[in-house]
Amino acid sequence: MPYTAAHKQRTRERIVESARVLFNRNGFEQVSIDAVMEGAGLTRGGFYRHFSSKSELYAAAVESFKSSNPFRRRLASKGDSRRTPRENARLLVETYLSDEVLADTDHHCPLVALPSDVARAGLEPRASYTMLVEGMTGTFRAAFPIADADAERKALLVISLCVGGMVLARTTDCPKLRRNLRAAARAQALAIIGED
Repeated sequence: MPYTAAHKQRTRERIVESARVLFNRNGFEQVSIDAVMEGAGLTRGGFYRHFSSKSELYAAAVESFKSSNPFRRRLASKGDSRRTPRENARLLVETYLSDEVLADTDHHCPLVALPSDVARAGLEPRASYTMLVEGMTGTFRAAFPIADADAERKALLVISLCVGGMVLARTTDCPKLRRNLRAAARAQALAIIGED
């Protein structure tokens, strides 16, 4: 008896989640299809029912972050959908540079965890990575008035501060420096976004 479409989708999601965690921990080159499937509780034989290549899986893992990330979880937990775009941008900065996100290596944003891998991984992963950058930039761009001719530059500056601050924080073993790097990036990003 063939599996239902819902079962197939759940299986695919398990594979993607396993891949995302393993890629974040170890990088693209160090993760095998066998390891991904084992992490998903499946055998290698089922991989090709869902993906044609490891690169396709990598792109799906990067893309999955847009709907499964700490910012989306915080938005859902707050339950109030009447926040302004500026409030959403401020919440994204606070979440992105938080202690919680820094400590959760398995679920780091691919913009922080995987940039050098994506640069070498081919077109499909780069397209997914670009989509994440554009989505995050869009959240920040929406915080500024439509008439603000400098809004795009400000949005790009805020995303650069968030990603750069977290990348640098992840690369040091000094707790004080980790805090200070993120605090400086957070303060500057929030100053650019401004108050409601």
